[in-house]
Amino acid sequence: MADDLDHQVQQRRRRRSRRLLQTLLSPNSYGLVLLLILVTYVLSASTATRWTVSLVLFVQIATIWVTLQASQAHRRLRKVIGAILVVSAAVAILHLFIDRGLTGTGVMAAINGLLYLAAPVIIVRHLLLRETVDIQTMLGAITAYLMIGMSFAFAYRALGTLEAGPFFGSQGDGTFSQDLYFSFTTLTTTGYGTLVPAANPGQSLAVLEMLIGQLFLVTAVAKVVTIWRPGRGRERPPTDNDST
Repeated sequence: MADDLDHQVQQRRRRRSRRLLQTLLSPNSYGLVLLLILVTYVLSASTATRWTVSLVLFVQIATIWVTLQASQAHRRLRKVIGAILVVSAAVAILHLFIDRGLTGTGVMAAINGLLYLAAPVIIVRHLLLRETVDIQTMLGAITAYLMIGMSFAFAYRALGTLEAGPFFGSQGDGTFSQDLYFSFTTLTTTGYGTLVPAANPGQSLAVLEMLIGQLFLVTAVAKVVTIWRPGRGRERPPTDNDST
C-alpha cells in the first residue's frame, strides 16, 4: 500500500512538472514570452557590442511573435505586425554589416522600443476578453508590465545616443545597463536618484513611465492578483458591458 501511495505521489509530481513546462514553454503561453523578456534583459545588460544589439532585436522579434500567438491576435493584425517584424529582422541583419556608430545604435534602440510598446497593448486587450482568471492571466499581466519597463529603457537609450547633450547630464549618456536600471526604478517609483535625466524629453518620458507603471499596478495587476486563485480558474467578474 505504501508503494501505491508513493507511486501516486510521483505521478502527481510528474503531472505538475509537465503542466509547468507546458505553461512556460508552450508557444501559446505567456510563460514563454516572460522567459524571452528575461533573455532580452540579460543580453541587453551584459554587453553592447554590435552583434549583441542585433541579437537582442532577433529575440524581441521572437518575443512579439509568441505574444501574438499567446494573445490569439486577429489574423489581420498578425499580418501587419508580421510585416513589421520582417522589416525589423532586415534592419538587424544590416546592422551586423553596416556600422553607423551611435546613430545606428539609436535607431536600433528606437525600433526595439516601438516593438515592446505595441506588445502590452495586445496583451491587455486579450486579458480583458478572457472569461477566466488563471495562471495565463497572471503571467500575461506580469509580462505586459515588464514590457513597459523594457520599452522605456530602449527609449532612453535612443535619446541618449541621438540627442545632442548627455542624457544623464554630468554622468553622460550612460550604458544600456544603466538605462534598464533607471527605467525599472522609475516604473516602480523607487526613485533612488542616482541617475536623473538632464532635460526634456527625457524628464517627461520619466514622468510618463511613473504614471503608467503605478496605474498599471493598481488596476490591472492588482485586480488579477485579487481574483486569481492558484489551482483553479476564476470567472471574470461581470462588467457593465455584459449587462447591456
